[in-house]
Parts: sequence; C-alpha cells; structure tokens
Amino acid sequence: MASQDKRGYIRSDGIKRRSVVSSFIFKADLDSGRPRVALFKRSNKVSTYIYHHAPISGSIEKSDPSPLAAAWRELQEETTLTPENLGFLRHGKPYTFTDLSIGREWTIFPFMFRLRSASDEAKIKIDWEHESWAWFDPHTVEDTEAFGGVPRLAESLRRVWFEKDLGDEAGKVLADGLEKLAGDYVSGARQLAGDALQILRDVIAAFGSDHPDVLPASERWCKIMRLAAWHIWKNGRESMGAAIMNVLLSALSEIEHAMQSKQAATETTTWLSSVITKLDQRIASRQGSVEFLSQAFVTYLYNTFASKLTAGDPLSILTLSEPSTITHALRYLISKSNFTLDLRVLESRPLYEGVSLAASVAKDLSLLPPSETEPNNTITLYTDASAALASHNVDIVLLGADRIAASGAVSNKTGSLPAILSARYVTSSSPARIIVLGESEKVAPPGRPQDHVVEDINPHQVSQAWGADSNGSRVRDGASSLQSLILEKHSGSGKKKVEVTVRNVSFEWCPPDLIDVYIRESGEWTVDDIAGYSKRLAEEGERLFGGL
Repeated sequence: MASQDKRGYIRSDGIKRRSVVSSFIFKADLDSGRPRVALFKRSNKVSTYIYHHAPISGSIEKSDPSPLAAAWRELQEETTLTPENLGFLRHGKPYTFTDLSIGREWTIFPFMFRLRSASDEAKIKIDWEHESWAWFDPHTVEDTEAFGGVPRLAESLRRVWFEKDLGDEAGKVLADGLEKLAGDYVSGARQLAGDALQILRDVIAAFGSDHPDVLPASERWCKIMRLAAWHIWKNGRESMGAAIMNVLLSALSEIEHAMQSKQAATETTTWLSSVITKLDQRIASRQGSVEFLSQAFVTYLYNTFASKLTAGDPLSILTLSEPSTITHALRYLISKSNFTLDLRVLESRPLYEGVSLAASVAKDLSLLPPSETEPNNTITLYTDASAALASHNVDIVLLGADRIAASGAVSNKTGSLPAILSARYVTSSSPARIIVLGESEKVAPPGRPQDHVVEDINPHQVSQAWGADSNGSRVRDGASSLQSLILEKHSGSGKKKVEVTVRNVSFEWCPPDLIDVYIRESGEWTVDDIAGYSKRLAEEGERLFGGL
C-alpha cells in the first residue's frame, strides 16, 4: 500500500509519486510567422534535472483547485507572467512515467499558452529555478541526450502541439476547428457535436493529403486520429463535451469496424476515401435523430394531454434559450399536431436566445391557415427574473440538455433551475411536468456533476446591456464606474479596497428528483437507463482514448 509524504505518495517499492504541470509558452516568429516555444534551462539550485531544458513546471499542490490553476500559479512564480500577458490555448492528455534514476514516478499535465503580444516577451522574468531561457523551433525538440531536455520533454510538447504529428495542413485544420468550437456561444450541444464531427472529418482528409504514405489501417494513423478526436473533445467546448465525446467515439468505432472488416489495403487513397465517405454519411444522418426526438415528444403529449385536445384547451409550455432540439420539437408540434399552444419563453440573458426561439415559433404559427375566430395560439416573452410569473399554471416546463449526468442530473442554460422550482412551488393547480428533451449523445461518462467544468465566460456579455442609451443616467454612470473597478482588478496594480467581479456562468445543474420525464430518440427512458448508457460510454472512452 502506498504511503503519503508532504507533496505526494510513495509507492511500495519506494518510488515517490509526483503530479506536475508542464506549461509551454509559444509565440509566432516575427519574420517567418512560424511557431516558437520557450524552454528554460534549470539552475543548479533545483533538486532534479540540473541544467536541462524544460517548460515551466511544478508540483500540483493540495491547495490548487485544478491542474490548470497550478499551471497559472507556477507561471506567475517562475516568469511573472499572468493572464494579462498569456492566453491559454489547450491542454494535453496527462500521462505517467517512472524515472528510476532519481526514484520518481511523474504524472505530467501538459498545457500550452501563447504570448498575447510581442511586447509581453519583455515581461518574462525568471526566478532562481532557471539560469536562462531561449526560443526554440518546436520541430527540433527531441527526447535525446544531445538535445539536453528533461525526460519526455518532446512527448509532453507533442501532447499540446499536435502539429508535430498531424503536419502543418491537418494541424491548422484542427487548431482552427478548436478555435471555432471554443468561441461558439450561440450553438447548442447538438449543433456543436455536429461541428466536432465535421472537424474530425476535415482533419482526416487533410492528414491524408499531408501523409499519403500513412495507411489509415496502420497503428500510427489510428493513434494520431484518436489523439485528434481527444483534442476536439477536450479543447473545443468542454462544457458541451458529453455530446462531442459521444459522436466522436461512435465515429471512431465505426471507422475501426470498417477497417477490421476489410482485407489489407493496397492503396492509401482507397482507405481514405472509404473513411471520408462513412463520416460524410454520418454527418448527413444527424438530422434524423432530432426528427425522431420530436416525434417521441409529440407522441408523449398525445398520450398525456389528450384531454386538452378534447376540450380545446391550450397546452401551456414554459421554456428558455434556443437549443436546436427544443426549436425543432416545437416546430414539429405545430406542423404535426392539433394542439393549441400557450407558449411562454424566458428571454435568456445575456444573449437573448429566447427571443430568437419565440420568433421562429411565431413565424411557423403565422403560416397556419387563418382561424375564423380570434387566434388561439399565444406566445409570451418574459424576463428571466419573472420565471415565477411565467410558470403560473403551466402544464409543462420544457428543457433541452447540454449534458446529462449518470445520476440523471441535467446541465442546461442558466435559468433552468429557477424555472423548474417556480413551476413546482408557484403553480396553484396540478404541478407542471418537467420534461427534458435530449438525444442519447447528451449523456456523459460517470462522474460527479459538480466536478464538471464551470464555464464562466466573457462578463461583457452581461455588462454591455447596462450602458444602453435606453437606461437612465444613474445606471449608465454606475456601469462605467463598475467597469473601471473591474479593469483595475485585472491590471494587477496596487492594493484595492474593493474587488468587483461579474459572473456569467452559462450552465447550471438541475437535480434528477426535480425532473419527471426524459425523452430521447426512441421515447422515454429512466435514470437507470441513463446510468447504464453512461457506463458503456465510459468503457468505450477508455478503450479508444485510455492508451494514448
């Protein structure tokens, strides 16, 4: 049994275990535009790997909230750089190795950062742990004695700088794709999963052009594509990671099965064409899943609210945001059923997606044959703060799902939980049914919901509304004053008497005991069904990603 010391664990054979971060700082060469990576020569004051080239490294302490937090701490301690000077780009898959020469087992968490501007290079001030530093062409970094790096330096580097394995063209396709995913705060999980699948398809095509000598059936090709898929999952929009992981694992598994069913290939182009064709077919077929989901939703409504049709009473639905599943389901309901709708939509700050949803549904309703009497279908928009008013006597609270935990907890647009609680406790008649519409691909591997990444994004999305001309002068002046305090916080200058922060958390968890019905493509399913699916997903993830 392993024992514990101050900074880690000691194996039964006496080997000390350490978990460390390795942070690589990049810049673009001003003349060539080619990437350069900073490596730091360790001083004779450190305990291991004296005079070896290394990234900025350090142990993950118990007080660090996460490995990324530890990376930022070490960067500031050893270079004085902060988020003001550095932008975080991506992280690599952690790995473990043992260095018997010093009696250490290292678990490495690699990270990649980029200088925000050329002038930020002058702000690098090394501490006692290093005696010098320099820029290197990342292509030249090798795990050789001649290069003089710490153990597995090149291995750690290539885990974040995937251009080494993919090549320039495919590497650019992947990097651009990750940037697109990371910056898309409008699309829902389903749409982003489709984008992720398209990125994988384009990376495979570009890699085939760059490396015509590498057979898709080869071990090297399979490993590189699994690594590319891992990056799309982890370095795009990780808050949408469940759906992205699902579609990528399914695609990789299908490709693997297709390869195993064929004889050894004689032409790379034949293999590549077959792989691309299968991915194109999978991308094209994704529209079918949301169609089946919408059908299952309408079937549930007919089975549960048939009395509404008989009496001619409207079906009251409260929803928010604009997930593609909800939009499609409501439009399908309008075109395929005889229900009269009383639709209530929360505007969904800060990007007001609910406004767009309401407009889409209103357009569809306006195309229905004109009624001989007053229009029966109604759409009412509410502010997010008036969720209790909006939920009064509703029949259904209809939610999408960006992520479904193995426990049945659902991560959805912030504002979902107040809507549920309002409908539960404010409705004077029978409580509303809380319905979650989400394809199977929204289910995540097992894990605690609270350990999932919290996406606290650009606060300007919230604060920009404060300075609108329609606001009073006191609000506009207050917005300006608060903005000054926020900027002061990030400048790092001097001591402050007050710290002002604007939180813009995109998603929140809704516990399973508040949810009545889960509907997927094939109809209703239970929390036990979800848990079983989650377990199988984890097993497939370990099979395809575990050995990378």
